[in-house]
Amino acid sequence: MRRVHILCEGQSEETVVREVIEPYLRSSDVYVTWSIFTTKRPAGGPSYRGGLSRWAKLASEIRLLLADSSIAVLTTMLDYYGLPTDVPGMATRPSGSPYDRVTHVERAMAGTIDHPRFVPHLVLHELEAWVLLGHEALGELTGDDALAQAVRAIVVQAEGAELVNDGLNTAPSKRLLHLYPRYRKTSDGPLVIADIGINTIRNACPHADAWFSAVNTALTKEL
Repeated sequence: MRRVHILCEGQSEETVVREVIEPYLRSSDVYVTWSIFTTKRPAGGPSYRGGLSRWAKLASEIRLLLADSSIAVLTTMLDYYGLPTDVPGMATRPSGSPYDRVTHVERAMAGTIDHPRFVPHLVLHELEAWVLLGHEALGELTGDDALAQAVRAIVVQAEGAELVNDGLNTAPSKRLLHLYPRYRKTSDGPLVIADIGINTIRNACPHADAWFSAVNTALTKEL
């Protein structure tokens, strides 16, 4: 059995991994585990989990996980939006498309960690991009067809869910909250993503599709 471990940014990502990605990747010889990034480990107290602050902390957690030889492939589910500026590659991003820019950062992360079992992944621009893709499911969940149409218009205008930008007020999650203030990141988002499924996401989101392909390639190398 080969183990894929996914390091998640927070509770929303963990739920999507547990409820949607794990069943998708699981097979007769592959199983999936996950954990939420630990932001603080106080002596004698519980660890604090979720949210990124500094590359040093993230790199330390990645290296701790890679020390576990039972992990065949270690990957991440972190938002590109709001990524700390000291993450490798952030300061040297090219002026090309969002796909070029996020891939540049992922390659820099991989080069810094320099481990064959590490496959970094940043959701472009954040997990809510996948929720925007599921406008029909969101409309059904909320009973609001106008919301579904407004969300669809955002994706059409951007020419793709992954291209909805990462501005402070225009990132996917910010747009959802503007249209639907009662949006619950940790429950509504995962429900919509579970409804549309990974194949729909892969067909519409090139960067997400490349991630799943990279994980499968890494697993093949572990045979």
